Formats: sequence, structure tokens, C-alpha cells
Amino acid sequence: MSLDWIVPAERVQKLPPYVFARLDELKAKAREQGLDLIDLGMGNPDGPTPQPVVEAAKQALQNAANHGYPPFEGTASFRRSITNWYDRRYGVSLDPDSEALPLLGSKEGLAHLALAYINPGDIVLVPSPAYPVHVRGPVIAGGQVYSLMLKPENDWLIDLAAIPEEVAQKAKILYFNYPSNPTAATAPREFFEEIVAFAKKHEILLVHDLCYAELAFDGYQPTSLLEIPGAKEIGVEFHTLSKTYNMAGWRVGFVVGNRHVIQGLRTLKTNLDYGIFAALQTAAETALQLPDEYLHEVQQRYRTRRDFLIAGLGELGWNIPKTKATMYLWVKCPEGIGSTDFALDVLQQTGVVVTPGNAFGAAGEGYVRISLIADCDRLGEALHRFKKAGIHY
Repeated sequence: MSLDWIVPAERVQKLPPYVFARLDELKAKAREQGLDLIDLGMGNPDGPTPQPVVEAAKQALQNAANHGYPPFEGTASFRRSITNWYDRRYGVSLDPDSEALPLLGSKEGLAHLALAYINPGDIVLVPSPAYPVHVRGPVIAGGQVYSLMLKPENDWLIDLAAIPEEVAQKAKILYFNYPSNPTAATAPREFFEEIVAFAKKHEILLVHDLCYAELAFDGYQPTSLLEIPGAKEIGVEFHTLSKTYNMAGWRVGFVVGNRHVIQGLRTLKTNLDYGIFAALQTAAETALQLPDEYLHEVQQRYRTRRDFLIAGLGELGWNIPKTKATMYLWVKCPEGIGSTDFALDVLQQTGVVVTPGNAFGAAGEGYVRISLIADCDRLGEALHRFKKAGIHY
């Protein structure tokens, strides 16, 4: 019996193929052909989770009290760890009972926030290029995405003045992300002050994704939206433990900020999930309390890789300014070739996986994102393959 009458909902059909799922298919085919892949495509940190975090999880697993359903809003202890972290890092005071909510990774929370607050037809402002869920969440919720086209000549910052007044007046939410995935752009504090003023003027909810809060280099300290006076009145900020603490597979994140917005998200989530396994929340507390020496080691690791790869690509004709944060390089494609074709060409000729920039939105066309998720030996091998294949700018 044919089941072709069972079709996905329109909200699913509207979604373009997820780039990383497509990359997985291509990687599988390349491995079948015997290629030794160097995968610099995903933002999946290499290396193990810090041992103190693993030990905390092992001990928590032995506690039968952790084996039942966790509290919907997360454990009180983990919420306090989150707010203590914000106070220590940014001098921002938050109420752990109403202004912090643990999440099954920040991606889940970002998408569910859209379901909690966007009605069909609502206008949502989203930069292009952007982390895909900033677009996919609003699309799934039925929102109308208005793309804010970012430009290299503006250092990949949102040009608030370029947003038409009639669009700004109708917009309900603005998603943004600095330090940025995929461009690695950073925003000065003045930009955050401007976007808060803009959001207040037009009554727009700000959703800031601060997932690279601690992957910063050369003395640069990313700004938290919540440091800006008045931001908590109109904004929330998402964070993840995936990047800094090598906990991508653990699926632990959190959102902080406006208590009413967080309550709306909590209400939705109580109908969809039971929250993070309590033992993992105990481990996450340990991560947030690790000494700064650990953070400095992580920063040094990525800084070394950044410098190594920028220098190596420079020998091949690319002039890439030193990034101040994130685990990525945003690399311009050679003239005359698009993002997808260049990424496929690199994969087929060298076995090196990079992500086409157009996967992050139309304004990402002409670029690829390279993740700094391999040690310098492997990055050196990738550069050697580039030279051997004649890949240059």
C-alpha cells in the first residue's frame, strides 16, 4: 500500500536541507572511497571533556536521587551556578529562581523560544549569515523572517540604520550572535548599547546567542547583552557548555534574562520535555566552577591553531585578519567559484571538510567556514594537501 498521501507538515517542507546532515552524507561517501578525512566542517570541539566534570558526573550517577525526572526548571543548585557564573564573569546579578533556565543545549532553547513567542506571520529579524537555528526556529513557528544582510565592509555587524522603519515597527524579535558563528565577527560594547536602544524604541525582543563567550583571544572579552543597562527589560541571552568545556554531546545549555520571557519558554518546555538529566546538571556545575587556568589553556589551544592556520593560508594567497574570538575562520572563496562548489572541490581533491558559507544564509555566499577543531599536525596536513592540489586564493 502506498503511503504517499502521508506528507510532512508545511513547516517541515519549508525547511531547506540542514547543511551538516548533507555534509555527513558527503563525508560517508568519501570514507567509502578510502579518503583520510580531515573534518574542519562542524563546530564540534576535539578532545575530552575536562576530567573533573567527568568525575562529577560519575559520582552523581551513583546517587539514586538523580535517577528520576529532574525539575522542569532545572535543579536549584545548577541555576545558582549559572547566576554565580554571570556575576563572576560580567558583574550581572540574576535571580536563579526566575531569570535562569537550563536547556537541553542552546540550540533546543533557541528553537523553542521561537515556538513560545512567534505567531504565524510575525516578523522576525535575523542576520544573514547566521547560525541556522536562528532562522529555522522562526520558520518552524510560522514567522516571517526578514534577513539583515551583513557585509564585510561593515565588519559583519548588523546595520540597524538600514532596517526600514516600517519593518522595525512590525518586528517582534531580533536574533543575533556576537562573537559570531559563522563569521567570527565581534561587536564592540557600543553596538550592544545601540541595539538595546533600537529594541526599546521599536518594542522588539532581543535574543542574543553568546555561545562563544569564553573562546576569546589576545585580551579581548566579549560583551554580554545583560551588561547593558536596561537590556534585561527587553532581552534574553543563551549560552552553552558545548564549546568551552568540550561538552557538545552532553547537551547542556541555559538561557538568562527577562523573567517573563523565560517563564514563557519554561511553560512551553514543560509540555515538551523533562529537562536535563540531574546527574549532568551536577557535572555542568563543576564545569562552570573550573578555575580560570583551564579556560586559559582552552584559549591558548585555539589561539595557537588560529595563528598557525592563518599563516599557512596566507602562504596560499589568503589575507585573513586575526580573529578575536570563536573557533572558526571565515575564508573567502577564490574568484569565480561559489561556496558549495568550492567546498565540494576541496573535499574531493583533498579530503578536507569545510562548510560552504551559503549554508548560513544568502550573505554567506562566496565564503567557507573552517573550524579550528584539529591540532596543528592535522591542520598542517590539510595545508599540505591544499598546496599539493593547487588550491589557493
